[in-house]
Amino acid sequence: MPNLRFLQVDVFAERPGGGNPLGVVLGADAWSGGDMQRFAAWTNLVETTFVLAATHPEASYRLRIFTPQKEIPFAGHPTIGSAHAILETAHVAAREGVLLQECGAGILPIRIEGAGVGRRLYVQAPAARILREGRDDALDGVLGNLQLGRLQPAFVEGGRRWWLAELAAESDLRAWQPDHAAIKSLAVATDSLGLCVFARADTQRDAATTGNGVNPPYQLVVRAFPAGVGIVEDPASGAANGLIAAYIAQRDGNGALARGYRVSQGREIGHDATIDVRIDDGAGEGRAVWVGGRSWTIIDGVLKHSIAA
Repeated sequence: MPNLRFLQVDVFAERPGGGNPLGVVLGADAWSGGDMQRFAAWTNLVETTFVLAATHPEASYRLRIFTPQKEIPFAGHPTIGSAHAILETAHVAAREGVLLQECGAGILPIRIEGAGVGRRLYVQAPAARILREGRDDALDGVLGNLQLGRLQPAFVEGGRRWWLAELAAESDLRAWQPDHAAIKSLAVATDSLGLCVFARADTQRDAATTGNGVNPPYQLVVRAFPAGVGIVEDPASGAANGLIAAYIAQRDGNGALARGYRVSQGREIGHDATIDVRIDDGAGEGRAVWVGGRSWTIIDGVLKHSIAA
């Protein structure tokens, strides 16, 4: 087997080690899907990606994404981290500040802003649609007595399927000790990834109340529990944040978050991810959502062996 480039990247982090780890293999076009799955299981990272030659004439490259258990069509942190690895290694050249990623969710544009360690990448999230909205017995069984926020719970699809629930207070969200078995049952029963909860930041409300002009470091707090793919809690979730943003744009289109915001995620499990969300102008479901942030190359090396069957 020819040697392949392998990078481990920290995604959605203002500093190395704060975000979500990702493994990226460049040039494994000769590998089968089984080869990729075995390697992803061996790395035991939340996701491992394989950057391949594009099959669509418009695309810059093709990306396959694997958890340790299965291949998935799209996820945000693997998309951003893989684009970072491609630019760091000059594996593919951008065109007019944009990469076009071919994946299971279609062809997705990735905007490039800045260069070097200050570079930020933004992927346009797949279009989202609301499958179900309002209280649900199964979801109520997971949330228990938690006080909900201004938006109703929803079941949303856009590249992935997630249950979303807004909580009334950041403190409740950060302190919550969920029943992970119940979340997994919900995910299996509804063919979804699981549950994503969010709350508007206390710092945002404090600044608005005092009128002190302080710019809070984040405006939304998110926790994601993708039990449907065997993950207890995700430290940084690009696809889930894209769905939350689309839901906010559709149901709170005149609110403080309707044009974009910054997310804090992962502190409850020892991380400190920062995710930027931008929402284009427009009306209704047609408003494009962009999810992005910074990434860091932690390991840059050579992959010498595939994993034998």
